[in-house]
Amino acid sequence: MSNKTLTRADLSETVFRKLGLSRTESSALVDMVLEEMCNTIASGQSVKISSFGSFLVRDKDERVGRNPKTGVEVPISPRKVTVFKPSNVLKERVLEAHESKRGADTDEAFTAEQEMRAAE
Repeated sequence: MSNKTLTRADLSETVFRKLGLSRTESSALVDMVLEEMCNTIASGQSVKISSFGSFLVRDKDERVGRNPKTGVEVPISPRKVTVFKPSNVLKERVLEAHESKRGADTDEAFTAEQEMRAAE
């Protein structure tokens, strides 16, 4: 599992390879989809992508925060925020990937320990 971030360019490249569109068309398609999602969320509506998750707009009430340097209380005004709620399918895939990686790490550690004992 890498720490690489999936970028707009990566999405465009995947569309290019899998659909056979030109790179320009692939980039335009990805831009259109992301623009539509942004416009929908900005208008206060939710975006649901089946087997992936939902982007929701939530209202946050006014609250009191603190300046971490001075400790002075500061009122934080009410606002709207975007949140992501993963689908159960995505949650399960993440859990499976985590468990398989953890199992592979355990297997590697076990093998390394066996090799060390054999070398003694």
